[in-house]
Amino acid sequence: MRGFTELFLVDGQPLLVPDADVAVAYSDIESEDSGRDEMAVMHRIVLRQDVGCWSFQYGSLSEEEKRYMERLFQGKAVFDFTHPDRVQGDREVTVRAYRSGYGIVWHDARKGQWRDYKFDIVEC
Repeated sequence: MRGFTELFLVDGQPLLVPDADVAVAYSDIESEDSGRDEMAVMHRIVLRQDVGCWSFQYGSLSEEEKRYMERLFQGKAVFDFTHPDRVQGDREVTVRAYRSGYGIVWHDARKGQWRDYKFDIVEC
């Protein structure tokens, strides 16, 4: 079984170490009232700034590894997600989040091998 990373926790439980770099993106959430007026001047009404999204990728997983990862999220609409702070990487931050956009390829049913497991964790 691959190792665990204490950098990323779901309800206090570590994720397995991903194969690829973890991509992190931040975006603002704007009000529906945001937009351009008749003079084409942009008026932004920002409800939240710097909402995080973390993308994880695993090239291959055993059946045991896949089950571990799925148990982390099973039955949870939202959870506590701990990650390194974006400004001070040696400091950890915990936010409410949810898993989004996930998928997996069943590579070999007889051997219990899975491929291309990907998911995003999005801050609430």
